[in-house]
Amino acid sequence: MFEYIKGAVATLKPSHIILEANSVGYFITISLNTYTQLNGRESVKLYIHQVIREDAHLLYGFSTEAERELFRMLISVSGIGSNTAIMMFSSLSPDEIRNAILTENVNLLKSIKGIGIKTAQRVIIDLKDKAGKSPASEQIVSSADNTLRNEALSALIMLGFAKKPAEKELDKILAAQPNISVESVIKLALKSL
Repeated sequence: MFEYIKGAVATLKPSHIILEANSVGYFITISLNTYTQLNGRESVKLYIHQVIREDAHLLYGFSTEAERELFRMLISVSGIGSNTAIMMFSSLSPDEIRNAILTENVNLLKSIKGIGIKTAQRVIIDLKDKAGKSPASEQIVSSADNTLRNEALSALIMLGFAKKPAEKELDKILAAQPNISVESVIKLALKSL
């Protein structure tokens, strides 16, 4: 029902936020990861996942669409509910969770409170294919200082190239020519991929 809510931060706690939008205060459950990204901001936009139960209407908020998408994947696994998925995001970053699934790191997943070995294995089995096929906009690497690399990687992914080989090629090109333009990086990468 809700895609996102944008508004002023009325209250921000590590477990929830009260977001005021159009004179309505929304109580939204968040992860520690989202809390860290929102801390200190007065106005925010949260991507929402709504759960409607017989006894409650619950809102879960995420700072990025990629985090919300991973949350939805996790709750599709038998044995993982919304609160367990939020606990997972509070224990590990979305990238760490995604990497644990892709590399079949059962020990990392079962180190999260509430996740046993069978649940960790089920997460890996159910989500390994889905976690590797996230939309291109979510696969862009989020290193803060390297926008040139991110732009080039984004372009290559949009053109249909796999993320890992594209990253390796970009790293090789940028190591050899650090002051190169985005267009030149993409052209060189296209020749070698």
